[in-house]
Amino acid sequence: MTSSRRDTELATRTRAVLDAAAGHVFGTEPGRLAAELYDVLARTTDDADRARVAAALARCWVYGGHADRAAVFADEALARAEKTEDPELIADCLDAVLAANWGPDELALRQQTAGRLDDVSAHVLDPEARLRGHLWGLQIGWETLRVPVIQRQLRALESLAEESPRARFFAASRRWMYDHVRGVQRADLIGIAESAAAEAGLPDGWMVTSLMRGYSALHTGDSKTVAEALELMEEFARSEGVTEVATEAAAVWALAGRPDRAQVLLEELGPDVLETLPRDVNYLLNLQCVLEAALAVHNEELVRTAVRLLTPYGNRAVLNAGAVYFHGVTDDTLARAAALTGDVEQAGLLRTRALQTYLRIGATWWHDRLQSQAEVPAEAVVHFHLSHDGLWLIGASPGRPMRALRGFDYLQRLLAQPGQTVSAVDLMTGGAATVIQSDSGPRLDRQAAAAYRQRLTDLASELAEANDWADLARAESLAAEREALLSELSSAEGLGGRSRATGSTAERARVAATKAITAAITRIEAVDPALATHLRDAVRTGTDCSYRPRPDDRLTWLLSNQAAAGGVKMPNWLPDGSRR
Repeated sequence: MTSSRRDTELATRTRAVLDAAAGHVFGTEPGRLAAELYDVLARTTDDADRARVAAALARCWVYGGHADRAAVFADEALARAEKTEDPELIADCLDAVLAANWGPDELALRQQTAGRLDDVSAHVLDPEARLRGHLWGLQIGWETLRVPVIQRQLRALESLAEESPRARFFAASRRWMYDHVRGVQRADLIGIAESAAAEAGLPDGWMVTSLMRGYSALHTGDSKTVAEALELMEEFARSEGVTEVATEAAAVWALAGRPDRAQVLLEELGPDVLETLPRDVNYLLNLQCVLEAALAVHNEELVRTAVRLLTPYGNRAVLNAGAVYFHGVTDDTLARAAALTGDVEQAGLLRTRALQTYLRIGATWWHDRLQSQAEVPAEAVVHFHLSHDGLWLIGASPGRPMRALRGFDYLQRLLAQPGQTVSAVDLMTGGAATVIQSDSGPRLDRQAAAAYRQRLTDLASELAEANDWADLARAESLAAEREALLSELSSAEGLGGRSRATGSTAERARVAATKAITAAITRIEAVDPALATHLRDAVRTGTDCSYRPRPDDRLTWLLSNQAAAGGVKMPNWLPDGSRR
């Protein structure tokens, strides 16, 4: 083969592999792409081509969750680009350097590098180079919570939006976040971002717009839309094994008042997982979201681990990649964790600093939520016992009469032992001896589970086609099928794909106790919504069950007629304010 032909084939392959890299979805494994890029890099001697390929390879590893492999390629890319003195190429390689140094410990380096990128990109005509400069400037503005910088970069993005649909997508989505943080809901910006993403062919644009819809719904109380967005997140987390999507979903389930769903995800994110998290772009996000969810389900072991790892990063803003969404400041979750563990002084200091930060940047929802949680409610007396006529008396004094449900018995036993674990088998049998049978195998075999997941993949394209053709009946049917498959998979396996066993005494008791308690809380909601919300937050169901109220849930339970008549009462807290 002649040298000229080899050069032509290499140039063709280089263009192909760079095009493939441009379609790599953030957060997904690169697969063969990284090897393809490296192979081209090894064959390339031209400085400009090596710079482009090395920059793409660095981003490939960052997007795939292996930032530790990216730095060497990003550094080479910048060194090669500087030899060419091509400002557009230098801007591209500075972007790669920033991506490779996106961890929480490299903020100072990012500030310096982003400043250089801003200087370089300001003098080039290429809108993509200028877009990168403004996006990194915005990222740094949010990380340092410098509102004037954020506002200036947003205005620059909006000016650039006239030049390309890609810039229009980023301008709309990042303006949405800023307005959202300040309590302004902009549904129009979601539509603009969706159309711009489609026009620009952005491979992960759907993920961003789904998050926008989900978080808008969270703040407006649209629980159905929140649940739909979270189901998509969980499906993506399972199919791609993306930890940060799982942690974010757990946090949002907790914020949406569904600690039961948060608990399912947290079961796959124990202290050992947190200890081994890479200190990359998602490190603070993972810790903040896990801590948010762990606080909601009162998982004190997970809280302690997350606090220890997050404490060195106090007073820091938490964002998901690319400043798509603001997850508050670390002082917020650390303050609530300190309150949970009884460190009142530290909780007060952190809470005050977080509230001041929220006021300064206009983060109204976060400020109001933290402020409301800081207020200590008055002690309440709550009935939860059988009355003389065979009805249950339930709710804040004087209580409401309700027909008996088996779940009321289970709840009463848990309420009498706050903080204590009771097995579902013991709840069902009242603690009496029983024959324990082993399981009869997994709920779904591997082949069936794989078929379900393949059908879900097919349904996604069919549903998109039905929506494109405005075929509402077909879309509704496909959505119902998808929901049923997701429900079956969710009940059959956890986030890591571990199968649930069926047929055992423990499994039957888990299912029965969970259904009974859920039905009881649903019945209570009809007469006392506040009590139902408290029970959903504080009662944990599963193979083991428990009642774990917050330290500031100062409720005194009347669990018998004797207690209601002035006898023994059951507080869920001790005189020093700690849980029983």
